[in-house]
Amino acid sequence: MSELADAYLNAAIALLERLRDEEAPAIGEAAEVIAEALAGGRRLFAFGCSHSSLPVQDLVYRAGGLMLVNPIYGPGIAALDTRPATLGSAIERLPGYADAILDNAPVEPGDVLIVVSVSGRNPVPVEMAASARARGLTVIAVTSRAYSDAVASRHASGRKLADVAHLVLDNKVGEGDAVLEAEGVPQRFGPASGVTGTALLHALVAATVQRLVARGVTPPILLSANLDGGAEWNARLLAEHADRIFYLG
Repeated sequence: MSELADAYLNAAIALLERLRDEEAPAIGEAAEVIAEALAGGRRLFAFGCSHSSLPVQDLVYRAGGLMLVNPIYGPGIAALDTRPATLGSAIERLPGYADAILDNAPVEPGDVLIVVSVSGRNPVPVEMAASARARGLTVIAVTSRAYSDAVASRHASGRKLADVAHLVLDNKVGEGDAVLEAEGVPQRFGPASGVTGTALLHALVAATVQRLVARGVTPPILLSANLDGGAEWNARLLAEHADRIFYLG
């Protein structure tokens, strides 16, 4: 393996170790909130724009994952399929767009919403969190405190995602996200927030599963459809929990 490949993996491992060592209390608190809501019949949603939507998508309809994670998608920022790609960045800065998305989402008071934004500075994730909170949802932010602290908000209020969420999980990446530098390359490279954000969310789900079991609730977990009996297992659980699953329609 090359020196830079080793350096990237070592940097990612170091960040994951920081997540384990520093974010355990926040993960536990957020998991408690989600488990309490799910055990009480409420619903779980998650949202992110463009690259920040990718950790969310890794939770949804995922073999080995909790069946009850519902994505909220905004056209133009739901993934990386907008062309030109720069349009997605522009849409993420549109004031008022988050309210339009939430107006068309099946959220209700008492539900929980996870909002992912690495910098936490753009209007859509800030307004998504603020609007959800105003509608009676509990909001859990996944962001980088270091990155967010280093940049100015692009929202008219001056607030960032961490300012409006009930709970904050720090993905630990630095300003600009990239973790490598090398002679001949004029800027840092090797983004790590995809690694840490995805790991953070899967750790949150694992902690939630533990707390559901402690409450006597059997969490519905998707079985790989590539295992014998997987499709039948999933069909049964999807039917049993259809009132809290919104990604099949």
